[in-house]
Amino acid sequence: MSKEKLESSKKHFDKRGVNLELLKAWISNEKVLDILKVHNINLNIFIKEYALNIVKYHLNVINNPKIKIDDKNLKNCVIFLKDNDISLDELFIIFNRLKSSLIEYIPSIENSDLNLIKDINYIYEESFLKILEIYSKSLSKIKKRLVKKNDLVDKYVIMSKVDKEGNIIDVSQAFCDISGYTKEEIIGKKYLLLKHPSFPNEKMNELWETVNSGKIWQGEIKNQKKDGTVYWVEATISPVFDENKEILYFDSVRQDISSKKEFEEQQAILIEQSKSAAMGEMISMIAHQWRQPLQAVSLLVQKLPLSKLKDGYIDDELLAQVEKDITSQLEYMSSTIDNFRDFFLPNKPKEKILVNELISRSIDFISFMLKNNSIQIEVNTKDDVLLSCYVNELIQVLINIIKNAVDILIERDIKNREIKINSYKEDSSLIITIEDNAGGIKEEIIDKVFNPYFSTKDKKNGTGLGLYMSKTIVEKQSLGSLSVENSQIGAKFKIILPIS
Repeated sequence: MSKEKLESSKKHFDKRGVNLELLKAWISNEKVLDILKVHNINLNIFIKEYALNIVKYHLNVINNPKIKIDDKNLKNCVIFLKDNDISLDELFIIFNRLKSSLIEYIPSIENSDLNLIKDINYIYEESFLKILEIYSKSLSKIKKRLVKKNDLVDKYVIMSKVDKEGNIIDVSQAFCDISGYTKEEIIGKKYLLLKHPSFPNEKMNELWETVNSGKIWQGEIKNQKKDGTVYWVEATISPVFDENKEILYFDSVRQDISSKKEFEEQQAILIEQSKSAAMGEMISMIAHQWRQPLQAVSLLVQKLPLSKLKDGYIDDELLAQVEKDITSQLEYMSSTIDNFRDFFLPNKPKEKILVNELISRSIDFISFMLKNNSIQIEVNTKDDVLLSCYVNELIQVLINIIKNAVDILIERDIKNREIKINSYKEDSSLIITIEDNAGGIKEEIIDKVFNPYFSTKDKKNGTGLGLYMSKTIVEKQSLGSLSVENSQIGAKFKIILPIS
C-alpha cells in the first residue's frame, strides 16, 4: 500500500462517532465488564473520567506517530484501577481488549492494510510498557506505605501470635515494651510465663477452651512483667485457620488498661472507707436511738420494786402494763437494728419507693439529732413520684447531706435552725433540693466539696468521703446528678434523678 493510502486510513479514525464506536467495543466486552463489576467500579465514572480520554489518546497517537507515548490520562487511569485493587493480569485484559477493538475496527476502513495493524500493535506495546512502569511505581508507593504502617503497628500495638500448644511464635515491639522481655527472650516461651500468679487458673482455662473451639475470646488479663510488676491488658484473641479450617495459631491484640484498673482499685478503697465511716456513724446513731428506750425500760423496771416497797405487793395489772411497755420499747429497739442491718446489705436489687417515703425514712434515721439540736425540718413534696432505685443508697445520700447541714448549723451557732427539703417533677426527672440557713459555703471551697478526702471538719469528725460517695451514688448508680450552690440563706444541694 502507498504511503498516501496509509495516511488516508489513519485519518478515517478522526471521523465523527469513531471514538464512541471504539469505546463501546472496548467497554462492552464481557470480561472487561466482569472485572469492573468485581471491583465495584462505577461504569459511568470510569467511562467519563478515564476510558473516553484513553480512546482519544490512542487515536491521537495513531494519527500522529511523533507523539511521545506518555499521557497523564493513561497514568491517572492506571493509578485509579490500581487503587481499586485491579491486578496486573486484569489490567492486561482491560488494555488488551482496547487494542483488539482498534484492530477489529480496521476492516471497516477503506484501503486499510497490515501496516496499520502493525502501527497499532507497536503503539499498544509501547503503551503497555508505560502502563507497567506506572503500575510498578504505584505498587512501590503502596509497599512503602505498608512498611510504614507495619512499623507503626509494631511500635504501638500490643500483638502476639501463639501456637496451639501455647508457645509464643511472634510478638510486636509494643508487646516487648510493656512486658519487659526482648523478642529473643520471649519467642518460644509459654504464654503462661506472663500470667500473674493471682489471676485465676479457671479464667485462663476458659480462655483456651474458647479459642481452641474456634471462637474469639475477649476479656481482661492480669499479667506480670519481667521484673514482676503487675500490668493489666484487655485482650482479643482470635484463631487463624488454614484452607482446611484447621487452627494454625492464635492472633492476639491487647490494650494496656493498667491505669483503668488502678483507678478502679482506688475507687474500691474509697468505697470501703466510706462504708466504714458510714457504719461508724450508724453505730453512733443506734446508740442515740437506743438511749431513750433504754431509759424508759430502766424506769419501768424500777416501778416494780417501788410498788412492792410502797404497797407490800406487785399488782397484776401494773405487772402486765410494765411488761407491755417494756415489750414495746424492745420491739422499737429491734426494729432499729433491722433498719440499720438492711441499710448495709450488699448488692440489693432496685426497689420501687415513693419519694415522700424515701425522704421520711431518711429523716427518721437522724430524727434524734434534729430534735436534740432544736433543728426545724420542713418537707414539701409537690409530686409524690414513684422511683425505681437503690433505696438504701439514696437514703445514705440524703442522710449525708442533712447531717452536713446539721453540723454546720451547730458549728456556726445559728439561732433559728432550719432545713428545707423540696421535691418536684420536672419533665422526666425528679428534683430534690436540701437547703439550710447556715449562711452557705465559702466560694473558694465550694468547687471542692465533692472531692475525695476534702473536709472542712477536723479529722475526728469528718473523713471527707461523705459527699464524694453521695455524688458517686447519684451519678454512677442512679444515672442522675448532684450539685450544690449558695442560696440567699445557705447551701442548697440539688439532686436530679431519672423517673423512668
